[in-house]
Amino acid sequence: MESVSDVREVAGSGREQAGVTTGTTAATDPAGKHAGGRRPGETRTREAILSAARICFAERGFDATSLRRIAEAAGVDQSLVHHFYGTKESLFLQALELPGKLEEAITAATRGGLDGIGERMVRAHLSVWDDVSSRPALMTMVRSAAIHRAAAARLRETATGILARALGGVITGGDAALRTSMIATQLIGLAMMRYVALLDPLASADTDTVARYYGRALQAIVED
Repeated sequence: MESVSDVREVAGSGREQAGVTTGTTAATDPAGKHAGGRRPGETRTREAILSAARICFAERGFDATSLRRIAEAAGVDQSLVHHFYGTKESLFLQALELPGKLEEAITAATRGGLDGIGERMVRAHLSVWDDVSSRPALMTMVRSAAIHRAAAARLRETATGILARALGGVITGGDAALRTSMIATQLIGLAMMRYVALLDPLASADTDTVARYYGRALQAIVED
């Protein structure tokens, strides 16, 4: 299981591949401007800034993260952060965009019948969190939900939107919404303690063990 530092290393290597260096980017070179108006490297610079923002927000939270810190992490001048994203709030909202693979993984896990569905959902959930390309956005959402309305709203959307769509054909009845929210609570709580709070031995336990034990709780809610 990778830590936040592992995510930061991946982001750093991605910036190097994009050709983003401290204080100098292709996006700041007027001489390299295309006829259509877009400068070479703008897209890569924008992505590097967003990647760095997700790392910083995931590690420090919204209040403790400055645009200067994000610029330093991305290896660009702070003016470029303002140019591409405007305010910290605007950048934060884009950093909260969740990867589509989360819904894809959970939806795939609900296929195959009720037998073992709880364990499959846990495995799917952990697989997305263990992916260093997905974790920063997830950590930003979970870490910031208690103090930032936008993050809390995105967390609710994850619970009532993604899971509701994935479980729509599995959990039925008058209490379907309640049971779906209970499953969301189980999965989000698991992620919080395993990846954010780093509660051992949960944080260091292997996926098979976590899925085996935790899957039983989800299975009971689905089959109730």
